[in-house]
Amino acid sequence: MASSWLLHHPLSSNSAVSRKFSPVAAQPGKRPVLVSISCSSSSGISSTYDPSQLVVDTQPSEAIRREAPRPFAAKYVPFGSDFNSGESYSLDEIVYRSSSGDLLDVQHDMEALKSFSGAYWRDLFDSRVGGTAWPYGSGVWSKKEWVLPEIDPEDIVSAFEGNSNLFWAERFGKKFVDMNDLWVKHCGISHTGSFKDLGMTVLVSQVNRLRRRLNRPVVGVGCASTGDTSAALSAYCAAAGIPSIVFLPADKISMAQLVQPIANGAFVISIDTDFDGCMKLIREVTAELPIYLANSLNSLRLEGQKTAAIEILQQFDWEVPDWVIIPGGNLGNIYAFYKGFQMCKELGLVGRTPRLVCAQSANANPLYRHYVSDWTDFKPIKANKTFASAIQIGDPVSIDRAVYAIKNSDGIVEEATEAELMDAMAMADSTGMFVCPHTGVALVALMKLRRRGVIRPGDRTVVVSTAHGLKFTQAKIDYHSKEIEGMPCRFANPPVSVRADFGSVMDVLMKHLESDGGRQQ
Repeated sequence: MASSWLLHHPLSSNSAVSRKFSPVAAQPGKRPVLVSISCSSSSGISSTYDPSQLVVDTQPSEAIRREAPRPFAAKYVPFGSDFNSGESYSLDEIVYRSSSGDLLDVQHDMEALKSFSGAYWRDLFDSRVGGTAWPYGSGVWSKKEWVLPEIDPEDIVSAFEGNSNLFWAERFGKKFVDMNDLWVKHCGISHTGSFKDLGMTVLVSQVNRLRRRLNRPVVGVGCASTGDTSAALSAYCAAAGIPSIVFLPADKISMAQLVQPIANGAFVISIDTDFDGCMKLIREVTAELPIYLANSLNSLRLEGQKTAAIEILQQFDWEVPDWVIIPGGNLGNIYAFYKGFQMCKELGLVGRTPRLVCAQSANANPLYRHYVSDWTDFKPIKANKTFASAIQIGDPVSIDRAVYAIKNSDGIVEEATEAELMDAMAMADSTGMFVCPHTGVALVALMKLRRRGVIRPGDRTVVVSTAHGLKFTQAKIDYHSKEIEGMPCRFANPPVSVRADFGSVMDVLMKHLESDGGRQQ
């Protein structure tokens, strides 16, 4: 079978290097490696990317593999700027905001990436799926050139995250929304049970590089969290032997979420405030101590999260869905998906991008309020308690990123009440899934848009499931026990207590089999 390879080696800060690998026959134990390159210097003199000039050695020396320069580069620029911005920072710098205090974004040298065709990138990414060559079997690192092109594979901290199931939700689609092309992207089927693994492998790998290779005095990595971020951070830091520090809002996350950072050895501080209060404190602390900030204010994480969008396209054989619906809290993920889809369009892998929907809990809906006010001045809110606890955020860091993504994808913002999201979660579970409340929020958005005719029956639609349902078993128990005050729990399925005798068991079984519950459709 033909295979394409790209190797990665240190690139100086004042040069750009171009290389291309043509597919060569894969041979056991032999790794094709480029041994001739062309590059351009900061003087502006550029070489021509010419695949015919390729020289391949299937048995390279260790020196060649380690010393050849990389072709691609990425750096921080102020959000909204391109790669050639007058203000930029190396990814090896510890910086979270621009000189004016705005968000930063990771921008790639798109001209270098464009020297390869869209077909080349599709073939390369597809060739790595499920492979064992480090680190390309990961759903994130299979797109390494588009994520952290300059990191050495030896510095990467990966649990082979990504490659998550794109589930055909056939029964839910037909039964509840009259659709036959509905899919659920189960990002929660991952190492720590949430999509946060996609971004954390990138961030912790970069910290690992800073500590091991560049000897930067980073004493640990810290985050404020509503649960899933802390789980991912603590696991990846533990794998790398890097201390992790977690600020959690007291009594506002599930026990399943709380136990993860504790089990992975993080230093956990439970603070009597909400997520926004924890976020304020961790930003103040990381400004004073050499602790690397892991929240999505740090745009590195979004580079990993955007690969879920690319993965969706791969799983559809590079056909673009019509809609992608994403739960939103701190709002980095909606931009990450937009970025992944947009890169694929710009680099010729696909011809268009899907429309995006951001779904918020009605108890924590600052983006929704901003959207329905026709994007008038944004106002943070005090988030109220929601079963979708990971998105219980009233002052999202990535508000500007989310607005950009929604506007540029002709997107929509929807909301879900507590009763709606819990019912939707139960409805999904009744069709064979086991989803989190946040997925319930996204499913509510789907159902509302279907009722209004915005999403049509034949539209290919993907709902992004951000966490595993096993993290929220208590919420499910309370729902099916009908113990949630003021909530009808319309789809509750409580167990039936029966005396231990044959007649009693037969009575309840016959009653069930004769009811609608015994005749599932």
